[in-house]
Amino acid sequence: MPELPFSRRAALRGIGAAGLLAALSGCGVPAAYVPEDRREGPDRSAGERRLAFSNWPLYIDTDDEDEQRRPTLDAFSEKTGIEVRYTEEINDNDEFFGKISPALMNHQQTGHDLVVVSDWMAARFVRLGWAQKMDRSAQPNVAKYLDPQLRSPAFDDARLHTVPWQSGITGIAYNRKSLGREIKSVKDLWQPDLAGKVTLFSGLDESFALLMQGNGVDVTRWTEGDFHRMCDQVEALVKKKHIRRFTGNDYTSDLSKGDVLACQAYSGDVVQLQADNPDIEFVVPEEGAELWAESLLVPNLAPHKANAEALVDYYYDPAVAAELAAAVNYVCPVPAAREVLAASADKETAELAENPLVFPDDEMRKRLVVARDISSAERQSFAKRWNGIVGL
Repeated sequence: MPELPFSRRAALRGIGAAGLLAALSGCGVPAAYVPEDRREGPDRSAGERRLAFSNWPLYIDTDDEDEQRRPTLDAFSEKTGIEVRYTEEINDNDEFFGKISPALMNHQQTGHDLVVVSDWMAARFVRLGWAQKMDRSAQPNVAKYLDPQLRSPAFDDARLHTVPWQSGITGIAYNRKSLGREIKSVKDLWQPDLAGKVTLFSGLDESFALLMQGNGVDVTRWTEGDFHRMCDQVEALVKKKHIRRFTGNDYTSDLSKGDVLACQAYSGDVVQLQADNPDIEFVVPEEGAELWAESLLVPNLAPHKANAEALVDYYYDPAVAAELAAAVNYVCPVPAAREVLAASADKETAELAENPLVFPDDEMRKRLVVARDISSAERQSFAKRWNGIVGL
């Protein structure tokens, strides 16, 4: 089986947002931070019934007979009269940041009303003051149905500037039949029978939380010492050739072909892999796993803010959220969508309601946490250490 066509969490790095900011700050660029009262521009939503929405590839429902049609977006336009210019232009968080940051630093429009970025990148937008506060009074569905575990990340208290588009879990995938035993713990990856048969993610933001959790660290408040202890451990495993390699999305191909027996993995990818190979299992380790999200935000000076807020709230209608979840198979940020799927007359659709990788059960949720993100002060030195181990 070839690798999955795309994984939003495993995209390769570009120049790096921290490096870009450092470069720009040395060139006489204005101060980056924008205070709350300078983020909104004239909102033309009432007179211009349109908005520009940028997302990742393969991250929305499509029509079975015409992949250019997106049923939920079409239904939104029919319901509201708001035309959506939808582009799949986000292939990498840092690359997209580099594309729109010059405009944001210079207090100019970006050409986007709504974008989806990973929460570790959303944290940077929020810290820089580059994301507008949404009007929750105009978003009753968000207020009512947003998953409680995703409501107040450390970078955006009460989710005033961001709203999860989809969520997911970074855990462990393995081929139980080929391995011949269960994996229950991160420590199980380091057993001798997996030497040379394990892969980890190459991206720092994608990999660090699960590895720290394996060391018993509370990743909601991890420290610099926790980080370097984890790096020391991984460095030793690399020297012993226990870790086969560090991967992007190609881990799915390695696992499917049997080149690796266990690996760091994303829940949404594994749902798709299991459809072709039921021997592949996904584990939320005993020590816990990271619950992450990729979130919608409205960039500064977006000219159609109210229209964008209406679209965000539309996707939090449980019926719409269920349709999207059935298409993309990530953790749905609207738990109430589970009942909608369960009532479906289509057997496969109804079965998704019982899939804990789409709707985690209570037992699994006890082991899921939202990790503290890497601060701007930490990023440069931490990335240097990690990239030296990974070979980037």
